[in-house]
Amino acid sequence: MARIKAPAELPDLVRAAFSKARSSGDLHFFPTQVTLLNADSIPFQLRFSPALANKPKGPPRDPTIPQKPFDPFENPPAALKVTDLGSAHFLVLNKFAVVPEHFILATKPFKQQTHVLEADDLEATLACIEAYDAAADGEATTPSGEKSEQGLYAFFNCGDHSGASQPHRHIQLLPIARMRDGLDGESSAWDVMVDHLDTIKPPFSVFSETIRLGMSGEELHQTYLRLYRQACHALAVHTGDSAAAAQDAPSQGETLISYNMAMTKNTMAIAPRLAEGGKILGLNGQDLGSVALNGTALAGTALVKNEGEWEALKKDAKGLRDVLKKIGIPQEGSDKL
Repeated sequence: MARIKAPAELPDLVRAAFSKARSSGDLHFFPTQVTLLNADSIPFQLRFSPALANKPKGPPRDPTIPQKPFDPFENPPAALKVTDLGSAHFLVLNKFAVVPEHFILATKPFKQQTHVLEADDLEATLACIEAYDAAADGEATTPSGEKSEQGLYAFFNCGDHSGASQPHRHIQLLPIARMRDGLDGESSAWDVMVDHLDTIKPPFSVFSETIRLGMSGEELHQTYLRLYRQACHALAVHTGDSAAAAQDAPSQGETLISYNMAMTKNTMAIAPRLAEGGKILGLNGQDLGSVALNGTALAGTALVKNEGEWEALKKDAKGLRDVLKKIGIPQEGSDKL
């Protein structure tokens, strides 16, 4: 069976669709302020978008009238659609974007976000990554000869503690060049975290393997299942569930844990999750709000939605590190696995 292939001009298609949808008002973009924090020696992006407080809301629903839950991927507006991808997936823009050109790989038929991923989900994701990598060939390079600010970062949120918000299966994709927007002179200090797990140690446990362009869906799926089972086992050990730790997680059906999965052209990684986020406290111990984290945490990024959180974390990065330790298995516990 032929591998899934994304259009060679995919970056141009996404860029053009984003520009047009933003101009027409079919898409809402929320610019952010950004700074870099040091989280256990990891350059971690902290972004703040004041406009998110005014994010458009749909009309109120009458609780007395039974209504089918809204599914943004069931029949997305034509203005947001990018292209079909194979027989089972399509690409659509994120209607509420914090990162420009943020797009989404969704299944055509409804499939559960909380089920174990399938081979074609991963193959379609890699096809998008391959298209962005190929488009970067021949473009400007750094003095060391590396392609700068290129590539695609993919992430998947699964389970109540992962930052997931929609039940229809979807994998989110961010152009790495756009993830650097606003960093200016600090841009070279930040890179996608999961591509550097051989030299850095995040505050939460992450399981990863090297992957390569051109892998088949089945190869990717076997890699994913190994990482997923490692994450399930680690969480069972951490919580003292000896029965769960003694058996392999099933390769299909409902997931056993909350987790985030991340993919780049070099790495697949999974982080088991125990919490969606945590509270941010001021210098006097006052509650300033909370930070919720999804799969972008595996890239080394976090988003806050109010100025109090923004100012507190800029003054003291320990607050962010404390939240990062609470969302998954703290790294200190990894020595008992």
